[in-house]
Amino acid sequence: MARTKEFNKDQALHQAMLLFWKKGYEAASIPDLLEVMGISRSSLYDTFSDKQTLYTDALEHYKKGNFNKQAILEHASSVRDGILQFFEYHIASAYDTSLPGGCFVTNVATTLESPDEKINELIKTSFLELEQAFCDLLEKGQQRGEIDKTTDIKALSYLLLNLHQSINIMAKADQNPERAKEMISFVIAGI
Repeated sequence: MARTKEFNKDQALHQAMLLFWKKGYEAASIPDLLEVMGISRSSLYDTFSDKQTLYTDALEHYKKGNFNKQAILEHASSVRDGILQFFEYHIASAYDTSLPGGCFVTNVATTLESPDEKINELIKTSFLELEQAFCDLLEKGQQRGEIDKTTDIKALSYLLLNLHQSINIMAKADQNPERAKEMISFVIAGI
């Protein structure tokens, strides 16, 4: 008779995600992962196959939780309000001391030199999806007359994506979040 798993997979995956986010792939050892996940070595391999698969699953788990931020852009009543609310939420998350700091996806993108196509694709799609969410909001703003018709919204979307990533890196470097807020206010005033 096969034994049943005696742990909550989502909870264990969340703990692995936090460890990978804090330490990175290389520095997160199997014993570290087993300890934070509260599972045995056999459970790790039976459930996740290997460390690389666990890492990919942790990255996907993070992305699922990050869709709430993009929903702010989708449901915004105006361009400026949507961008302001998005970045207020993002800055609070990036500087949240209960989390490892910055953004897990950004950390992966800047520290992992992976030949793993699935991880590379997850990073790429994460960036493209956020850029598209900015672009969709800006297009709505142009249609409603909030943004000048001559504004290059593709370039502006890419700028906002890059501001998002720079906030992640500056948060990781323990910079002052007030400066990030000032930067976003400056950008919004120019839209």
